[in-house]
Amino acid sequence: MSTTANTVTNPLPREMQQHTYSIMYEVEGKHWWFAGRRRIIAAFVEKVCRDIGKLRPRILDVGCGTGANLQMLAQFGAAEGVDVSSEALDFCRARGLAEVKQGAAESLPFADASFDLVTGLDVVEHLDDDIAGLSEMRRVLRPDGRAVLFVPAFMFLWGVQDEISHHRRRYTLTELTQRLGDAGLTVERASYANITFFAPILFGRVLMRLTGLRPASENNITIGALNGLLGRILGAESWWLRRMNFPFGVSIICVAKKM
Repeated sequence: MSTTANTVTNPLPREMQQHTYSIMYEVEGKHWWFAGRRRIIAAFVEKVCRDIGKLRPRILDVGCGTGANLQMLAQFGAAEGVDVSSEALDFCRARGLAEVKQGAAESLPFADASFDLVTGLDVVEHLDDDIAGLSEMRRVLRPDGRAVLFVPAFMFLWGVQDEISHHRRRYTLTELTQRLGDAGLTVERASYANITFFAPILFGRVLMRLTGLRPASENNITIGALNGLLGRILGAESWWLRRMNFPFGVSIICVAKKM
């Protein structure tokens, strides 16, 4: 399969639009999507860290953005972040996160075999060359190290947020598995995630395409008093994902091992 399959050409820089970082910094601590997603990711990271078997595994969050995921990862080990955007790193430092560096996913500023766990949480879809980014994650992993990835699923779910975030593609499980194999990583576990809101998100994005409605960011879209409830509903998928794989969803979560 070509590395350019299902890729959207975008002449703008890979880095997200600047206003998107300020919106993300404001909402990702409480918005239902970010809160629920962190709960799902945390369940996978907790299990991976148990499998690694170290008291304080060294963790790298590639594309750490404004730092909310990095704060979560710090519960499980010595967490560091790297991001291509200096503005994003300023927001990380505003959270008190000092262990952050500027660098591209395709050329990480770290030595070979430095980390026990590398995460790419809604990051790989931004890369022009996703295999190069995944190969770099493999390079900085120690032998038997793990990568935890969270990526958007299905090109038919393409929406405003993909465009303003400068996504290049959305994945199927088959496509992501092949990319990981090409990068020298073996999939240990992969499942679709966010099956709960698949139908309303599909409906909303089709509606926006038909009507031309374009919010500044889908991160602005929430439902007031229901926000906390929606986050708990999405986060509850973590219980099911410990026990089964979902056949479809808005996203994919994957654990891969360095060969």
